[in-house]
Amino acid sequence: MSTAAPHSTGRDRLWSVDEHLEDVLTAIRPLEPIELHLLDAQGCVLVEDVTVPVSLPPFDNSSMDGYAVRVADVAGASEEFPAALEVVGDVAAGQTGLLHVGPGQAARIMTGAPLPPGAEAVVPVEWTDGGLGEGPVDAMRARSLAPEGATGHVRVHRPAAARAHVRAQGSDVRAGDRALEAGTVLGPPQIALLAAIGRGTVRVRPRPRVVVLSTGSELVQPGEALADGQIYDSNSFALTAAARDAGAIAYRVGAVADDADTLRSTVEDQLVRADLMVTTGGVSVGAYDVVKEALAHAGDEDEPGSGVEFRKLAMQPGKPQGFGTVGPDHIPLLALPGNPVSSYVSFELFVRPAIRTLMGLTDVHRPTTRATLTADRPLSSPRGRRQFLRGSYADGTVRPVGGAGSHLVAALAHADALIVVPEDADSVEPGAEVEVVLLG
Repeated sequence: MSTAAPHSTGRDRLWSVDEHLEDVLTAIRPLEPIELHLLDAQGCVLVEDVTVPVSLPPFDNSSMDGYAVRVADVAGASEEFPAALEVVGDVAAGQTGLLHVGPGQAARIMTGAPLPPGAEAVVPVEWTDGGLGEGPVDAMRARSLAPEGATGHVRVHRPAAARAHVRAQGSDVRAGDRALEAGTVLGPPQIALLAAIGRGTVRVRPRPRVVVLSTGSELVQPGEALADGQIYDSNSFALTAAARDAGAIAYRVGAVADDADTLRSTVEDQLVRADLMVTTGGVSVGAYDVVKEALAHAGDEDEPGSGVEFRKLAMQPGKPQGFGTVGPDHIPLLALPGNPVSSYVSFELFVRPAIRTLMGLTDVHRPTTRATLTADRPLSSPRGRRQFLRGSYADGTVRPVGGAGSHLVAALAHADALIVVPEDADSVEPGAEVEVVLLG
């Protein structure tokens, strides 16, 4: 991103975005690896390469329901002059003790069944009379009408090249190949591959457990009635969803009243299920900013080395921030501002990279790109602060969505990017190239 702006020193030091992010990521270490069953490992990151123990497929097999034949026996076959072959039996998927296909013979074969010795290709049942002498029929009908293990004759109406409709042994992966690299996030396709090569468990870094709680006596849970002066708690829902989107197992605690003792007690209760804690609200300079009151010196006596430092950042929105550790295990805690846009932008810039770092990923940031600004008028920005405006990105252009106010939740819901205005700029003209953080 842009070059950091100068900051003051001492108590009123103004941190740059990059300095705060570096401070957070330097203090966070990836979680220790554990062995998990495949479905429990979904969303986790592999910590070691996985080698293929057995080729896929492990044997030559048919990709069609049809007949296993020798190429020479069906050469020149046509509708007018079909090749008549003796059917020596059936070959089903999973069958052992295979039949042998000799000259002038065929074996009825099912999809996935091993190619019998002597056979060189598979002709689909649609290219035959189905082995019943009644013209082409589908494989399911042929099997349902023919007695089990029946022999007879089949007429083949088309020639087949060698290996036609045959899945070759090792055509997917071969024994000894590297199936997956360390650092791979395990999604459904990767889990399918692991199961296919016989792996029941894998060694991964677990998904981080993230506890999200919001603060404010004015907050009411969605679905309840609002009294005068109250608003619905959206932050805890937004950040819990964002944590899950980042790959975490997230727990939403909900709103905590503006009482320092209650907040401290709630944080202590949640430590048992947290690898990372996120609070929102109560980090500014107001009389009821209880997060600062409750956590600024948490553990100074009982838990040396813990406690949350609150600071000002040269950014908009999101100037007030807090970071530190709490509890005897020094669980990282990020304290975010309470305005909805401020908290969400702060999450994307600082919390999401922290979650991805805990997961053991190397690329922890949202992708960025350059885009042409489309706007009706210049964008203004406070000099000395890095501004993040909501935007909509498409085809190399980006347009602002909503205003700069940090309370505009509706605008945030329609944005898929953040427009970055650097610290040394106080305006950006339409048509200028800007940096864009892609959120989708």
